[in-house]
Amino acid sequence: MSIPNWLTQDYIEEVLKLYHHDVTVRITNFDIKAAFGKGENYGGVMTRIKVSYDRLNSTMKEEKNLLVKNSYEDDEFAKEKMKPYDIFNREMSIYDQVLPKLNQLMAEIGDKDQLFANALYTDYKRQALIFEDLSQQGFVMANRIERLDVEHVQLILRKLAKMHATSAVLNEREKGCLEKYDRGFFNKYTDTYKTFFVNNFLSCARYLQRQPNSKYYADKIFAMEPYYMDIGLRCFTPTKGHVNVLAHGDVWTNNVMFKYDPETKKPIDVILIDFQYSFWGSPALDLHHFFNTSLKEPLRRNHQDALFQYYHHWFTETLGKLKYSSSPIPSLKTFHQHVEQKRFFALHSGVVIQPVMLNQDPTDADYQALMDVDEKAMNFKARLYNNNPIIQENLKFLLPYFDHKGLLEVDQ
Repeated sequence: MSIPNWLTQDYIEEVLKLYHHDVTVRITNFDIKAAFGKGENYGGVMTRIKVSYDRLNSTMKEEKNLLVKNSYEDDEFAKEKMKPYDIFNREMSIYDQVLPKLNQLMAEIGDKDQLFANALYTDYKRQALIFEDLSQQGFVMANRIERLDVEHVQLILRKLAKMHATSAVLNEREKGCLEKYDRGFFNKYTDTYKTFFVNNFLSCARYLQRQPNSKYYADKIFAMEPYYMDIGLRCFTPTKGHVNVLAHGDVWTNNVMFKYDPETKKPIDVILIDFQYSFWGSPALDLHHFFNTSLKEPLRRNHQDALFQYYHHWFTETLGKLKYSSSPIPSLKTFHQHVEQKRFFALHSGVVIQPVMLNQDPTDADYQALMDVDEKAMNFKARLYNNNPIIQENLKFLLPYFDHKGLLEVDQ
């Protein structure tokens, strides 16, 4: 990934002056590099910067490791496709206006869990966010190909449940302030991602056509094509009478960072990052997406009910402590029923999205390959299913499971 032309030493120096409220900041060393390689990230341009600097009233040289996230400003194709989702302005406003208030609610009940990274600077003009690089605090990403075991998953579920619960309370206290975030992956304003979602789904069907005893599933997928986006939209519509939340929108291995015990190597903390696709809706959607993109097997296959229960405990406990009252706090049984109502997103996440996340072939692995329908893009989509044994093995379990749930029907 290329480094933006405007992201210079002078620019970062001005950011640090604003951050410290000190015009005497002078950078003495500046090191900059792309944060991700091809196929590792599709949500924008990520750049790592290491700076050393002096301040007039400080006797010690200071250092910061920064992570800069900005839009695809030089990619007209990506800009046009992303425009209807407004993901960069949304994430900036969430970091500016929402997450600090969720932190305040956590403090109100004496909960010291840190849920999010703090943004040092928000640049609306360039659609950029600047953070302290969490890797310098010992946080690292887990391996997206290996996926996560139960210890990692429970850490995420605890933090996610608290984020969800505090957002429901914030929306209650500030009279619907979060309901404007209504542009998730499926929304009423646009179906621009149809070329990504539906063509991946059809690429799966074409792969299945060539496999023994799989034509039944291929035919069902082909039949779903005209209905797919409408089913997704209904799934994303907030359900009246249930606790709706500000969902993260894209919870998976690369959108969280873990800290590990240096001796046991066990995960001891996690931070949620990347709120581009956050939306107002069901908390179950985050869980379906997370479980079907990022869990090890057989954890995904055999233990989801226990994980839903674990999440439910933290979610309802936090709602209760904050005296949420807009709708009934769900019993575990009611919550499981709601989970079933939203399970289409499990199908979507497992069959359409996970193949992208577990792709190990960097050939043409860019945003245009996801979103376009030219020969290069369609070949990329085909390789997601034809060339990945992990996905092929997963489909043997997932397709019968989703079929038994009625999720391959056009009239669901």
